[in-house]
Amino acid sequence: MKRFIYLIFFLPVVLAGQNTFQPKQIERDLRGVIYRQETGVDFRLHTNGFALALNLGKIQTFDKVNYIHFEIGYMKDPREKKQNKNLSIRSYGQSNSFAFGKVNHVFILRGGWGKRKFLSEKAKRKGLAIGYNYQIGPALAITKPYYLELQYKQDIDGKIVTEVRNEPFSDANRDIFLNHDEIYGGGGFFKGFGDLGFTPGVQAKGSIFFALGAYDKYIKTVEAGIMVDVFPRNIAIMAETEGVSNKPYFVNLYVSLQLGTRKN
Repeated sequence: MKRFIYLIFFLPVVLAGQNTFQPKQIERDLRGVIYRQETGVDFRLHTNGFALALNLGKIQTFDKVNYIHFEIGYMKDPREKKQNKNLSIRSYGQSNSFAFGKVNHVFILRGGWGKRKFLSEKAKRKGLAIGYNYQIGPALAITKPYYLELQYKQDIDGKIVTEVRNEPFSDANRDIFLNHDEIYGGGGFFKGFGDLGFTPGVQAKGSIFFALGAYDKYIKTVEAGIMVDVFPRNIAIMAETEGVSNKPYFVNLYVSLQLGTRKN
């Protein structure tokens, strides 16, 4: 009987002791792997062109990334319009489309240092995070002459003979280059790379972004913002006339898609 009483008395104490000293299961941190670096590629469309960029980032804290930026883009003038006269001369074939008044293709190389900051707490895997982004750095405008096929007419023995010449804009051919009736068609993109012009400047961007899966290994971000390029002189895209002038700056709205990876 005494043994039974002792058993009843001490059993709760023993069980309590076992419960007290039983090892607890370690709770796992479900927030994901902490990455230290990221590499992303941007595909950007802006008001007057497009660009392709590379970002190399260092993750400073859970909500901040510092990065360096490299980009090449193409810039158009909002006044240029493609057209085709659909002409055909036996010796020269079908005419190509062209932009009347355009004198240069313009490419812009951009480099920069930027910061990306999350405004909302980083979401769990597959969640959506919102933040802002800004960067500033040097820019280099590269101009390549725009070629047109121009019609030069001559009177040979009382007969009008047309010769088509593929030429860039110059003071010598200005009157023909800017005469719509004398243009046969576009001269082709791959001419003029031996006569490039270079103008250094500065550039800056500011935007908001939406990042899908902020803790994922793979970067999936949509960005919308404004970009500015400034140069010490006018960048000639169009021939300057009484109603047309070029500017030393470009201001554009843009949207971009960034894809990439993160690593430790």
